[in-house]
Amino acid sequence: MSGDKQARVVQPGGWLGLLGGGQLGRMFCHAAQSMGYRVAVLDPIADCPAGAVADLHIRAGYDDETGLAQLAERCSAVTTEFENVPAASLEKLALRCQVSPAAGAVAIAQDRIAEKGYIASIGVPVAPYAEIRSEADIAAASASLYPGILKAARLGYDGKGQARVESAEQARAAFASFGNVPCVLEARLPLEFEISVVVARGFDGEVVTYPVSENVHRDGILAISTVPSPRASEDIVRRARAAALQVAAGLEYCGVLCVEFFVLPGERLIVNEIAPRPHNSGHYSIDACVTSQFEQQARVLAGQPLGSSDPLAASVMLNILGDIWFQAGEQAAEPAWSRALQAPGAKLHLYGKAEARRGRKMGHVTCLGTDRAQAERSAAQVAAALGIAYP
Repeated sequence: MSGDKQARVVQPGGWLGLLGGGQLGRMFCHAAQSMGYRVAVLDPIADCPAGAVADLHIRAGYDDETGLAQLAERCSAVTTEFENVPAASLEKLALRCQVSPAAGAVAIAQDRIAEKGYIASIGVPVAPYAEIRSEADIAAASASLYPGILKAARLGYDGKGQARVESAEQARAAFASFGNVPCVLEARLPLEFEISVVVARGFDGEVVTYPVSENVHRDGILAISTVPSPRASEDIVRRARAAALQVAAGLEYCGVLCVEFFVLPGERLIVNEIAPRPHNSGHYSIDACVTSQFEQQARVLAGQPLGSSDPLAASVMLNILGDIWFQAGEQAAEPAWSRALQAPGAKLHLYGKAEARRGRKMGHVTCLGTDRAQAERSAAQVAAALGIAYP
């Protein structure tokens, strides 16, 4: 493709930069450091998970000129761990160092209106929707979009900024509750299950996809990811991977990208959304694949060849929310880690967050097995020990 190019190679011992200090950044730090790189994290929060393990924590806002200059001066290449980093910051950094993913791709992914428009424009199916910028747009929207979901175009994640609506009247109320910000009104579809595909794509266009994960969400937050998918046929897997590659190629994307899909009756496949970063549903790759999604992120950023994404085991990933600290009441109590770790194949990952809160992502457990049935038995044992609903 015209946008593909040869990346500048950053050798181990060099500095890689990261915008964002959350748990995805923490796991990136671990992967990059295991390859011999040093990592500088820019994040305004003093005790952020990635800052605690990085070689350098630049405590500054994502649009702070001094902080960005310090990051660019130290690092040969910079990536991001969440999509709401200002695209303008990535553009500024790109003038001084290698940036992955590019500002243009992130700008599309962080705006639902632009995202849906782009995906539809390349011929990949999305749910029927309407752009909502005013109450007049709600009045003009097709009745076929109800029942639907009104979603804020920007800054929504883990079910936030979304409202289920049954009518135009409810859509107007939800629009007002969001502060009249731009939204999309999306038809609710007869969902059978959800899957996702993680793609890694280099600056030269080299690409790999990870095994398709089947995902269960609760209250808008990912709860369980199972690999291989229990319900996705070979044809669904093939089409999902092809669509994910099409999305990445059209964006001339460089880095790690997740494409989430809804599977509808008749094995119809539509894209729900894209995430321009490693994704919760790809965390299983740390333990269950030859190369984790975070190592791939470091490889792409440093201009190194991609690693194999082949699975080493079947897996079930259980998300750990802060709720399990409060099962006995309002006083936080440490979960039964020892009981959970008695399960064969259980691998515990905690994110170094100082305080557990309900709904807060605190970690995950990946349960491995020689086949899916064995991984599921391990996951059931872990879930019972920690008080997590499974399946």
